[in-house]
Amino acid sequence: MTPMRPGLTVFLLALLLGACSSLIGRDPLKVAVAGIEPVAGAGMEMRLAVKLRIQNPNDEPVQFTGAALTMDVNGRELASGVSSDSGVVPRYGETVLTVPVTISAFSMLRQALGVMGGDDLKDLPYRVEGKLEGGRFGTHRFSAEGRFDLPGSAPGSR
Repeated sequence: MTPMRPGLTVFLLALLLGACSSLIGRDPLKVAVAGIEPVAGAGMEMRLAVKLRIQNPNDEPVQFTGAALTMDVNGRELASGVSSDSGVVPRYGETVLTVPVTISAFSMLRQALGVMGGDDLKDLPYRVEGKLEGGRFGTHRFSAEGRFDLPGSAPGSR
C-alpha cells in the first residue's frame, strides 16, 4: 500500500468541502395541500389521493424519486401514504404530486370517537408532514397545515 500524495489529499478534501457547501443556503420547499379526492379502497380501509403543490424557491431544480407523508386531523393521525413517482421541481417553479394515502378502520374509529366526544366538524386543523426522496443528500422534508370543514358541518346540520 502506497501513501497518498499530498496533492491528491488536498484535491479530495476540496471536492468534499465543495459538495458540502452546495447543500448550505438552500431555502426549504414550500408545500401546500392542493386537493384531496377519494379513490377505491379495499376492505375496511379508505383511500384518498392527496395532491401536493410543491414550490421550489431556489435557483437549482430539485429532483425526487419518491415521496412519503402522514396526515393528522384534529391532532390525531388519520392517514399515511407513499408514492414511487419521480420528477423534478423546476428552479423557481412548482409541480403537483399526487400521493395515495390509506385511512385504516382504527383511524376512522378514533376520529369518530373524537366527534362523539364533542369535537366540532367545523374549522378542523390538519397537518401534513413528509419527505421528497432525492438520494443520500437530496431528501427534502416538508410540512403543511391548515383548516377545513367536513361535509355536513353547516349550521343546523347536527
